[in-house]
Amino acid sequence: MSKLFNFLEKEFSLVCAGEMIMRLSPLNNELLIQGNFLTKQMGGAEYNVASLVSLLGEKVTILTKLPNNTIGEFAHKSVIANKISDKYLIFDNSLEKRMAIYYYEYGASPRKPRVTYDRLNSSFQNLKLNEISEEIFSSTKIFHVSGITLGLSEKINKLTKEMIKRFKKNGAIISFDVNFRKNLWTEKEAEEKIKEILPDVDILFASEETFRKMFQQEGKIENIMKEFAKIYNLSLISSSRREVNSTTSHNFSSIIYEKKENKFYYEEAYKNIEVIDRIGSGDAYVAGILYGILQENNAEIALKYGNACAALKNTISGDTSCINLTMLKEIIDEHENGINSEMSR
Repeated sequence: MSKLFNFLEKEFSLVCAGEMIMRLSPLNNELLIQGNFLTKQMGGAEYNVASLVSLLGEKVTILTKLPNNTIGEFAHKSVIANKISDKYLIFDNSLEKRMAIYYYEYGASPRKPRVTYDRLNSSFQNLKLNEISEEIFSSTKIFHVSGITLGLSEKINKLTKEMIKRFKKNGAIISFDVNFRKNLWTEKEAEEKIKEILPDVDILFASEETFRKMFQQEGKIENIMKEFAKIYNLSLISSSRREVNSTTSHNFSSIIYEKKENKFYYEEAYKNIEVIDRIGSGDAYVAGILYGILQENNAEIALKYGNACAALKNTISGDTSCINLTMLKEIIDEHENGINSEMSR
């Protein structure tokens, strides 16, 4: 069984860079215009990925900038609670320091879940290259970032491109999740900026919908992925697919293409997932894939971890996934061999 990557020995398995964002949600499935109470928790695409890979057992750190106040302290505490190293956290002491925020209203069919953002000019969006320790660029096996970070601002876009080049130069495998958000930029803008970094990317995450809408690709998804890998010299492309039966019932599956072996990997979809909270399930999928690559260096096994992590996250409240390896392997075993009982005890 051939290895996907020849990893160098590094301090960290994974470095993620991105904005941490505080989520505020009304209680009891209320709308924002109703009650007066909100629950808080930390999230963010790259932070969500870092959390799960760390909880599954890999050594992970996050590169981000937090306001140096009590809200920043709450975020810092969340980082530590999820076993992520805080070695490269940067704290903002300026008068303009602030935490990015979003408000999440739970859905109930036929009403969809709703997100309202308040993230402009956050501390992370004012991050500068000279604030980042140079040693981080040679500290990791994999560097992961998402299209959300690229789309935050032109300044952060340029900074992210420079970080990718520096990590790449120092031997890191570059992982990128398109993760398009229409509130940040248009599909046309996203396509142009993302194509600029693709030549430096090794692992690409993009949904089938993204390939067809943003990248305007037609035909079988396998042909699209294979052509993308050829054009941009991508080692691995992972494409997920979510079928929404209702607000509270989804099916989830994915496909991986490995360029070196010229091979596709599939798995039977997780069907009728009982959705408690879908936020972060895409990040959980990415985390599962990256964990599988780091642990097994094998695309087929990584696919199983990714699909199971995504399915599990849909059943867990909050942005991050409090999944351990035992739980993950149980779900994979049940998916492949059938459910043995209705309760784990």
